Amino acid sequence: MSRLQLAEFTAFVAVAQHLSFTKAAVQAGIALPTMSQTIRSLEDRLGVRLFNRTTRSVALTEAGERLLSEIQPIVQGIDNALESVNLFRDKPIGSLRLVVSRPSATRRLAPLLQPFMAEYPAIRLEVVVDDTVQDLVAGRFDAGIQVGQRVQRDMTALRLADDFRMLAVASPTYLKKHGTPSQPQDLHVHNCIRYRTPWGGTVQPWLFSKARGKEIEITVEGSLVVNDIDLVLSSALDGIGIAYVPEPLATPYFAQASLVVLHEEWSGTLPGVFLYYPSRRQTPVPLRVFLDFVKKWRKRPMIRQGALALACYVR
Repeated sequence: MSRLQLAEFTAFVAVAQHLSFTKAAVQAGIALPTMSQTIRSLEDRLGVRLFNRTTRSVALTEAGERLLSEIQPIVQGIDNALESVNLFRDKPIGSLRLVVSRPSATRRLAPLLQPFMAEYPAIRLEVVVDDTVQDLVAGRFDAGIQVGQRVQRDMTALRLADDFRMLAVASPTYLKKHGTPSQPQDLHVHNCIRYRTPWGGTVQPWLFSKARGKEIEITVEGSLVVNDIDLVLSSALDGIGIAYVPEPLATPYFAQASLVVLHEEWSGTLPGVFLYYPSRRQTPVPLRVFLDFVKKWRKRPMIRQGALALACYVR
């Protein structure tokens, strides 16, 4: 197999997996016209059409499906062989793709980028900031970061932060004007800032539990609905209404008296935050060194404190 043929087959597998020339080009890090030309060259070489293309869709032909079933294991085998050689390098090389929520990216991952890239300069790191649920395998991601309840069961997970509380909070300005609810049921008569999940499009109810195990669910109402947790927080700080936010996200504002916890004996709880990745026999070297790096850095006081901020990745 010549170098040109390997590039063609790798491009073919990428397009077949995504059923999109645009997404395959992004994955390969090449221009869209180059990707299209590569596939045309392969089709000309083989003398068959591999994809049926329209302005709206891409689909494999019968010949394309047959080629994919034969060539995909070979391309994967080549990738695995290159990964095994990578183990013998002084400095690992390769690509690492992560999908992270916006709060996790800005508060948790950002402080790790410079030291990690300084230690492993030959690794090409791509971070996709996305608040929707992503299929790691289909999206060609090596790993993701989110709270435990959204991690698929077939994934391997590394805990980054403990379970955390969800609290109802408001600014002193709002409370002075509208009064302070003494119990969760009082929220029905207040303007609450509601959160619509980016992954499902539903407006989340507010869940509360007490030390003795009593649990209640409150379906709140309000004049503002957003799908970004940072905007929920800033709106609460501005006095628009009462918000239901992760405790680590709001904690800095308690000391400043910018936010007040309401009925603190009542709170919701969400699982801790995890770095997760597909379970497979051979972990790519870039992901392996990143996992080791995270394990090392999370033990440091600065990182451990910051890890709690990952909890704002609400799922």
